[in-house]
Amino acid sequence: MSKINNILENKIMPVAGRIAAQRHLQALRDGLILTMPLIIVGSLFLILGFIPIPGYADFMAGIFGEAWLSKLLYPVGATFDIMALIAAFGIAYRLAEKYGLDALSAGAISVAAFLLATPYQVSFLPEGAKEAILVGGAIPTALMGSKGLFVAMLVAMLSTEIYRFVVQRNIVIRMPDGVPPAVSKSFIALIPGFFVIAIIWILRLIIEQTSFASLHNIVGELLGKPLGVLGGSLIGSLVAVLLIQLLWSCGLHGASIVGGVMGPIWLSSMDTNRIAFQDGQNLPNIFTQQFFDIFIYVGGSGATLALVIAMLFWAKSQQMKQLGRLAIGPGLFNINEPITFGMPIVMNPLMIVPFILAPLVMVITTYIAMSTGLVAKPAGIAVPWTMPPIIGGYLAAGGKVSGAILQIVNFVICFGIYYPFFKMWDRQKLAEERGVSSDKNLDGNGFTA
Repeated sequence: MSKINNILENKIMPVAGRIAAQRHLQALRDGLILTMPLIIVGSLFLILGFIPIPGYADFMAGIFGEAWLSKLLYPVGATFDIMALIAAFGIAYRLAEKYGLDALSAGAISVAAFLLATPYQVSFLPEGAKEAILVGGAIPTALMGSKGLFVAMLVAMLSTEIYRFVVQRNIVIRMPDGVPPAVSKSFIALIPGFFVIAIIWILRLIIEQTSFASLHNIVGELLGKPLGVLGGSLIGSLVAVLLIQLLWSCGLHGASIVGGVMGPIWLSSMDTNRIAFQDGQNLPNIFTQQFFDIFIYVGGSGATLALVIAMLFWAKSQQMKQLGRLAIGPGLFNINEPITFGMPIVMNPLMIVPFILAPLVMVITTYIAMSTGLVAKPAGIAVPWTMPPIIGGYLAAGGKVSGAILQIVNFVICFGIYYPFFKMWDRQKLAEERGVSSDKNLDGNGFTA
């Protein structure tokens, strides 16, 4: 056991700590969080539009007219379809904060740069019309949503780095001390903003001369598809979950660190499912944000709700009984820090084994259940990760009971994995409470019998 601790402390933890402190990953994570309230609000309207009650659609049509669904889904488009735009602002804002720059100006410049990098739709052919109608540079909403998310991320970081480069070299216009701070900051951002816009403009002109035609096509081909395949595959998802659990085992927030990279992929998959769900089509993706938040991490990272229940009803030691009573409330809302740091699981070689094993097993079982059609795939509804079990599974599956049943099955699997390790740990704590020496009453594995 000491060898495992040494590996965790001396090999994994230093590397993981440096990754966790990387400012670009932190900005990516924190900037994407800015989109979540809007997506959740949009999901509420999406749920209202597709409540699985027989006769619900006819009832609503009788009261509000035949176009009730399209009107009800207006807020869905207004929230989901600006995901990339909000991310462009949020990521640049958070990255500028970490550099000590004017975050508001950096965010605004990033949005302008993202729009500049996006090809406008200059004409369209209305249904039934013979000729295309010219319009004044209409912004394609598809590229403002999940399809433009990768470009938004790259442009946000590039624009902020250019902004930082210019400001740190003092190539700015500084106003006298008597000028209000808001006015002074806007003038400081003038020259950096010009450099950002000019560079993105030149970049767009160059790309337009290639076969790709736009930055969105380049990112989609060279970055989006490979990452999408990685994030949308069973192997890639198992690797992501393994990294999350290993980081948590070292005391680092694995979900935030890995989510900074995988989050955009899973959000894009979620939005693709959302569009298919609205149109009544088959859902194309299994691995979305809700796949992990709702079906894998029942009780939080590590799926520790089963462990909390074991503590609550089967613990013999007072420490485990008390911890179970303290952790059950947060655990029902998928908050497991009391268990992770209170048991502890962090740097605990015995409990790390089920902590890593349980989520990996559930990724496999959940994938099998959804790929075979036994359970409905995530419907693209942004169910908050704090949603209690059973309710969360029902909503995430688009109002299908199979989603709730799958959560129950996953809970039982987790309980079976955690229970033997928990009993060994509980016996050790009970022996300590009874004053049994650490070199007495030990079983063959080095734990108290």
